[in-house]
Amino acid sequence: MRYLVPGIEKDLKKKMVFIGGPRQCGKTTLARSILQASKGLYLNWDSDEDRRDILAKKWADSEELLVLDELHKFPRWRSWLKGVYDTQKDRHRFLVTGSARLDLYRRGGDSLLGRYHYWRLHPFTLSELPRGIAPEEAFRRLMTVGGFPEPFLDNDETEARRWRRERFDRVLRDDIRDLEPIRDIQTLSLFVDQLRTRVGSPVVLSNIAEDLQISPKTAKHWLEVLERMYMVFVVWPYAKNLPRAVQKPPKVYFFDNGDVIGDEGARFENLVATSLLKRIQFDEDREGFRYELRYLRDKEGREVDFVILKDGQIIELVEAKLSDDAVSKNLVYYAEKLRPAAATQVVGHLKRGYDRNQLSVRPATEYLLR
Repeated sequence: MRYLVPGIEKDLKKKMVFIGGPRQCGKTTLARSILQASKGLYLNWDSDEDRRDILAKKWADSEELLVLDELHKFPRWRSWLKGVYDTQKDRHRFLVTGSARLDLYRRGGDSLLGRYHYWRLHPFTLSELPRGIAPEEAFRRLMTVGGFPEPFLDNDETEARRWRRERFDRVLRDDIRDLEPIRDIQTLSLFVDQLRTRVGSPVVLSNIAEDLQISPKTAKHWLEVLERMYMVFVVWPYAKNLPRAVQKPPKVYFFDNGDVIGDEGARFENLVATSLLKRIQFDEDREGFRYELRYLRDKEGREVDFVILKDGQIIELVEAKLSDDAVSKNLVYYAEKLRPAAATQVVGHLKRGYDRNQLSVRPATEYLLR
């Protein structure tokens, strides 16, 4: 998480800063570390005492930095925050963190557009490792216990399963209940289990809806809710005509690599997906360009796992293979057809990378370090 600090501290000098990301990925730790460098105050909406102080605006004028954690659970948080910021921005800086999509939760009040910068924090990946952990060991942990700080650092598969079950319950039974009008949490849990078994494959929501005896509209809404809560992210197929792409089934990946149910290949593809998303969202939050992560599949079944777009232009094709080091024919086909700046095959178990024409085959422990 140290990679976000310089950008956040710079932005705090001009505007509010929002930090979003999955529950328990380190947002509070990051906010407190930034607070240590300033005179300030940490207030958490989940605390009864802090909640009263927030609503009463009970803080000293000398507090330079105000950290407001989980503020999005307050139904009128945007209009409240706008009023506070507009009247107190000359005396205080504001850092707001939350385990939901803070850029999407607009529950009433005026828009905060133009008053904040948004940064997204992700779990550990190979590009961000604690000191003393080698890439090879980190890769093993990411494939077994996932990248969230507590299970990753503990490195205990049994404790990781217990932690994951508790986090899963907290998100579904507490966070979603507080923010969304969903009451059938038991069926929602079954919906998540269906998604966990389909990682790496296009997800046809109508099929899941039929299995669970819910409407396709409900399935679509539930997927959007899980996205907003940073439990999953959706990768749509690439097509120049965007409406056509949206009509095709998406792929669904989990922020917690340990959530994936299936073979090691599906878990590896999920790991590559989370690593690429973390990379492009950091570039987007820092540089302001629009980045997208998509996949390619045509009527003949030729598929490439990931397409990275920058302002609508393809900059890289990425194929994920657990152990196959032979260059993918589909990657060759699309690289020749689309002419991206880079085309890479990432292999989980590969000792040494190589190049073939304009294509690059790289071990995961090398490519995902970027």
